[in-house]
Amino acid sequence: MHQKLLKSAHYIELGSYQYWPVLVPRGIRLYTYEQIPVSLKDNPYITDGYRAYLPSRLCIKSLFILSNETVNIWSHLLGFFLFFTLGIYDMTSVLPSASASREDFVICSICLFCFQVCMLCSVGYHLFSCHRSEKTCRRWMALDYAGISIGILGCYVSGVFYAFYCNNIHPSYLTQQWQRLRPIIFCSVSGYGVIPTLHWVWLNGGVSAPIVQDFAPRVIVMYVIALL
Repeated sequence: MHQKLLKSAHYIELGSYQYWPVLVPRGIRLYTYEQIPVSLKDNPYITDGYRAYLPSRLCIKSLFILSNETVNIWSHLLGFFLFFTLGIYDMTSVLPSASASREDFVICSICLFCFQVCMLCSVGYHLFSCHRSEKTCRRWMALDYAGISIGILGCYVSGVFYAFYCNNIHPSYLTQQWQRLRPIIFCSVSGYGVIPTLHWVWLNGGVSAPIVQDFAPRVIVMYVIALL
């Protein structure tokens, strides 16, 4: 049995530890900072323990080896299971025992779901950042940032909801006095989307660009429908 373990052990170059025996799937090795692709060189102070040049299958298998991404991967993966467990516990025990309203259930569900998405996206990025395709790595990085944005959204929605939980709508909001002000408020909120739309038009070469001419009418129709 001992000999079989030794045969399955691969000596992996890990910085100053030239031969460090670690039980890992065949085909995986660790690299120093100087050996990895430029796209992975984010922090020169992390000198070794890098995974690189791996296909998707070995990226997944590298979940169970010790590298400089191990803590990142497992902390987010365990975080996902933590929020998943909290979600089940809150929905089945905490909120019902507190006689929570339907709105409380919705807000808590949105919040915990956003946190879970954030954790999973980070797991995916840290797990597949060593992929042999730089394009794949970039896509996972973009997904990680999207997950962070979704997590922030979860904090924002729940924070705003409970911060103003005891405050009712302005007493004059639905009165005749605010009849003209209400449309202005809604138009202002809708108009906020014009800024990124103009930025998108500029990035794509202006109104004469084919992609802008294809999508701009659809965007305009959406705004018209919203105003109606």
